[in-house]
Amino acid sequence: MTTKANSPVTAGSIVVPLGHVIGNEKWRGSELAQRLQGKVRLIFEDGLGLVDFHLPNRTCILLISEADLVAGDEFKRRLVKFRNASSLRGIVIVEKTPISDQYYLGVQKLVVLELGMVLLPVANQGEASQLIIQLVREQSRDRGSNPFAGRQRARPAEPAVLQALQRIPGVGRTKALLLLQRFGSIHRLCNADSQELEQAVGQAGAQQIYTFLHS
Repeated sequence: MTTKANSPVTAGSIVVPLGHVIGNEKWRGSELAQRLQGKVRLIFEDGLGLVDFHLPNRTCILLISEADLVAGDEFKRRLVKFRNASSLRGIVIVEKTPISDQYYLGVQKLVVLELGMVLLPVANQGEASQLIIQLVREQSRDRGSNPFAGRQRARPAEPAVLQALQRIPGVGRTKALLLLQRFGSIHRLCNADSQELEQAVGQAGAQQIYTFLHS
């Protein structure tokens, strides 16, 4: 899946209802779209430009596929253009496979250190779909929660979420579970400061995680 350099940045006026995802038409018929169907309300639209998927709460997904990484630097221009022209919260999902692994450190440096965006690695489109579903469900729970109701029992972590967290240097299954237990969602984890992370995994682990997620 590749995007032309002259694609416009998506309009910031798009409003996505809770539980919905607006997908770029180019993903229609893909494995990712098929796995989203039935889990969230997926609507395809032309004209989303650089964005692959719009989520509620002004969040959008830019997905860098294995093919994008192997094809060259076009995806880098796409990310830079989005970051410079949009006020939306962008999350970059990248396919980290045996073929694309050699390009991953360069992507991490660009996305996290230079652009200051959130980077979540996945092994395939199936894992990417699970992450998107998890993000949509988190936003729906956060918006619909009753502040006067008792704390609900935490739901079991999605396998794709655990796998994505374990790709952060120094984070194994135990630390991934601790992070999800403490913060409850990917959104809260990505927005946590180093002191909050330190309370969950210690100073050394917190620094590694914060450096990975933020500039």
